[in-house]
Amino acid sequence: MKFTPLVLVVFLSLALFNCKNIESSDTVELITVEDMDSLLKMGKVQLVDVRTPAEYADGHIEGAVNIDFNDDNFEDRIANVDKSKPVAVYCGRGGRSGRCSAYMKKAGFTKIYDLDGGITEWKFNGKKIVK
Repeated sequence: MKFTPLVLVVFLSLALFNCKNIESSDTVELITVEDMDSLLKMGKVQLVDVRTPAEYADGHIEGAVNIDFNDDNFEDRIANVDKSKPVAVYCGRGGRSGRCSAYMKKAGFTKIYDLDGGITEWKFNGKKIVK
């Protein structure tokens, strides 16, 4: 049986797509401000702010625990968070929380929510912060 180039491209695309789905996981979910607000109102998540203590002191989401992603003690401090319960993380714009989420996934956390756009997006949408 001869394969035309189009059939070969479709076949290879499906094979690659299926392999990617096997490797991917729903452990980490990038969420919107509205999603985060709903999770917090339901009391369903542990909230972690991964910014520096100075950034945290300048304003944070109510109920957040500050665990600086760039601190030397980050791994020890994040180990104190319950891995079996959902965790929501955020930073300034999303870079540090994305790296933190990847670390937490490797460390065995079962469900991680990462706020898309960080606290910048939170404030832009008129959500309250505390100091």
